[in-house]
Amino acid sequence: MSTRNFAFPVPVVLAGARGHGRWHLDNIRRLQDKGLVRLAGICELAPLTEEELDGLGSPEQSADFGALLDSARPAIAVICTPIPTHTDLALIATDRDVHLLLEKPPAPSYEEFRRMADGVAAAGVVCQIGFQSLGSHAVPAIRKLIAQGALGTVTGIGGAGAWARDEAYYRRAPWAGKRRLHGMDVIDGVLTNPLAHAVATALALDGSTRAEDVTAIETELLRANDIESDDTSCVRIATATGRVTVAATLCAERPGEPYVLVHGTGGRITFWYKQDRALVQRSGRGPEEIEYGRTDLLENLVAHLTDGTELLVTPESTGAFMKVVEAIRQAPDPVALPEEAWELLPGENRRVVRGIDGLVAAAADTLALYSELGAPWTALNEVSTR
Repeated sequence: MSTRNFAFPVPVVLAGARGHGRWHLDNIRRLQDKGLVRLAGICELAPLTEEELDGLGSPEQSADFGALLDSARPAIAVICTPIPTHTDLALIATDRDVHLLLEKPPAPSYEEFRRMADGVAAAGVVCQIGFQSLGSHAVPAIRKLIAQGALGTVTGIGGAGAWARDEAYYRRAPWAGKRRLHGMDVIDGVLTNPLAHAVATALALDGSTRAEDVTAIETELLRANDIESDDTSCVRIATATGRVTVAATLCAERPGEPYVLVHGTGGRITFWYKQDRALVQRSGRGPEEIEYGRTDLLENLVAHLTDGTELLVTPESTGAFMKVVEAIRQAPDPVALPEEAWELLPGENRRVVRGIDGLVAAAADTLALYSELGAPWTALNEVSTR
């Protein structure tokens, strides 16, 4: 790691401050109010207004990331930009001895991921990958329960995400809903971006976070919307320790909280990862619902640099997730669902796949793929195995 001395407040630059970047901007504001960080610069195509910067002082602003790093001299760069730009921007930062919080997914392909991770390692800087759910204190607590045998033998882990996105969601940026753009991989699908946390969290609870922990992957990629990428998909991952099945859609009839489900011979745990809430059900005991705290990933990165606190989400610990991204990238293009399989909700201007909520839940409950659950469009599915 760099031998630079870090003192509070730690200077931070944010690349991508609009869209999802607003969340990072608010988080930096929170940490700045605590005296932990100082917003030294913002990289955006159009400068932020005084209103957008309320409470953040007057950071330098530039559309040139490298030039901004040279002038602002931050210790940390938070990168929340389009997926295909992640690796190049990360390496621009590492060339300048700047540490990273890199938004998920870290890259659109395993090759790009390795280029980024190897570059970070060679530069001697540290990188936190922005899977916020992995900062939940529920993750190590559930892993401890599993290790103690509280559920008996774990038979598999399921994940379910039934969300809704309107048609404007796919027009928010040129890369939205794309598999490729201008010859570059994007892979902006339901499992790789909006509900990527379901995949990463399920793999973490399985104890299979490294690339070498994955032995095989089956994918079923479908779409109701008029996009290139998938909006209704499932994946089954064989790991060195078990199997993980995650089903997700952005075309839910009744959108709900995504969750991960740990199945055991003596019980199960349901973990609503956005809420840091878990329901433990085991033989011979009444159900127990527990709410956990969460460590913010930027705050954890600051602590790592200032006092050596262990980093929570290193690039290597997202290797298994990136193997899933790569399997989806290499799979055949998503199959368009027939018009009779979905309907447009005029008031919300979004497409809904009939019966999908139940299928998503059933996949997490049984660890089965859509094609094994009797979906009416089963014949259209093309299972890709890697």
